[in-house]
Amino acid sequence: MKVSITFDRLRWEEKALNDAALSAGLEASLVDAKGLVFEVPKRRPELGDAVLQRCISLYRTLLLSQAMEGSGLRVINSRSVAEVCGNKLSTSIALANAGVPIPRTYLALSSEAAEAAAEELGYPLVLKPFIGSWGRMVTVVRDKATLQALIEYKEELASPIEHMYYLQEYIQRPPRDIRAIVAGESIITCVHRYAPAGEWRTNVARGGTSKAFKPDEELRETVLKAAKAVGGGILGVDAMESGSGYVVHEVNNTVEFKGAQSAVDIDIPAQIIQYVAQTVKR
Repeated sequence: MKVSITFDRLRWEEKALNDAALSAGLEASLVDAKGLVFEVPKRRPELGDAVLQRCISLYRTLLLSQAMEGSGLRVINSRSVAEVCGNKLSTSIALANAGVPIPRTYLALSSEAAEAAAEELGYPLVLKPFIGSWGRMVTVVRDKATLQALIEYKEELASPIEHMYYLQEYIQRPPRDIRAIVAGESIITCVHRYAPAGEWRTNVARGGTSKAFKPDEELRETVLKAAKAVGGGILGVDAMESGSGYVVHEVNNTVEFKGAQSAVDIDIPAQIIQYVAQTVKR
């Protein structure tokens, strides 16, 4: 079996996945997606039996996956999963429709509507971009004056999507959140992520640290339901502990796991490659 691992930025994760695939006896290769050219709908046989899609850019992921799937290649995760996970509004809708608890979430299509939504949500609240990762441009808005300043800034930006707003309830949680790494119907591992000093975002890319723990049954059910809601595959499900139970605030399509690997004994890339091989065989 031959597996290609496509990327647009070669990170620790892609190298670890390639090493794990080779250790498992697969024919594996790292492929820089930026150098690929497709004549639609012809298949590129050198990509092998399946592609493990690891591009960071959402639009590159969507277009590349569309071309590869259109040529008959098996892509993990599929384009449809990337499309749901790549847009926070799409993720929230998919989770809510599947009965997964999420923070109260509002879409506002103008600055005036954003202020009205904030009044309904109450302060503090969280303002997020529709598309993005690593906690970039995710802001806790503690009062109306701060919101108005952010709106004034966003309204000056050229992109029309910046003039629309995705607002979420601020969850009063412990000083940590939860990252669960899922492959199919199994949870590979769960870690608590702790923010660095002076920061509220727990992303490892922003200096957060991870500590492994065993999930209880409620969390297991919530995480697996969330993964299924977005279409399944290899995912990072991010959740928080609230006063009324767990809430899921994000599902990551191209999950980073270097931080989680530093906190656990289980070989995460080996587990991911095992899932890929089993999926292709089925």
